[in-house]
Amino acid sequence: MEYKDYYKTLGLERDADQAEIKRAYRRLARKYHPDVSSEQEAEDRFKEVSEAYEVLKDPEKRAAYDQLGSGYHSGEEFRPPPDWDQGFEFHGGGYTEADPEAFSDFFESLFGRAGFGGGFGAGSGGFRHEFHAQGENTHAKIAIDLEDSYRGATRQITLKHSELGADGRPQVRERKLNVKIPRGVTEGQQIRLAGQGQPGMGEGKPGDLYLEITFNPHRLYSVEGSTVYLDLPLAPWEAALGARVQVPTPEGAVNLTIPPAAKAAASCASRGAVFRRRNRATSTRS
Repeated sequence: MEYKDYYKTLGLERDADQAEIKRAYRRLARKYHPDVSSEQEAEDRFKEVSEAYEVLKDPEKRAAYDQLGSGYHSGEEFRPPPDWDQGFEFHGGGYTEADPEAFSDFFESLFGRAGFGGGFGAGSGGFRHEFHAQGENTHAKIAIDLEDSYRGATRQITLKHSELGADGRPQVRERKLNVKIPRGVTEGQQIRLAGQGQPGMGEGKPGDLYLEITFNPHRLYSVEGSTVYLDLPLAPWEAALGARVQVPTPEGAVNLTIPPAAKAAASCASRGAVFRRRNRATSTRS
């Protein structure tokens, strides 16, 4: 997909405040609105302007977009860095009042249903009445070690969230939380922390915080769903004649029987893990 420079689209510098962003959007929206504009490709330009404003008007989206850096240029090939939004606390979903179908693949990859807080959909704030309102639920991704999933653990995490400063520009704040990691949690699952979302208004209760789990890269294992994989190197004679070898697992070493005539693509299961055998001589990875 192509990278979108939203500041360039609105004709702004990256340090523009919210008032400048609003003025730029209104000026360009009037210029390119399809109902009144005589400009060529007015509809496409109006969509680009609306998309840029959707991101830059929102302190959370803007701060997350800004952390991608300024080293990209409009139109160049782009893929979001892995876990680019990890540790960012987001309120509600990726869209506000705009039509998601009008936005680009670039926006969708960062802030749409498949991105931006895991695609949690519309905001979930409570009923507002007489200055009392339940706080919105918030969402974030955190990375844990595979061993934490096996044994369970309590970890301190740092979350970043954005708010407007006195100068009208987004500022990133941090907060630390102690989180209990339940044993057996898998990648993609969510941990709910009741009352740790956005504060309520008046007598309204605070929202909840949902943490989506990802795993840190491991030097030995790869994970698919609830299955753990390990590439197990074997000597040619072990594969040909069979052997009993010791294999490391997240819960400790186990003895594994290798049947005779084992092939590189074969697998053996032990204690919920799968060990893919690899011949040392050929270094064939399955």
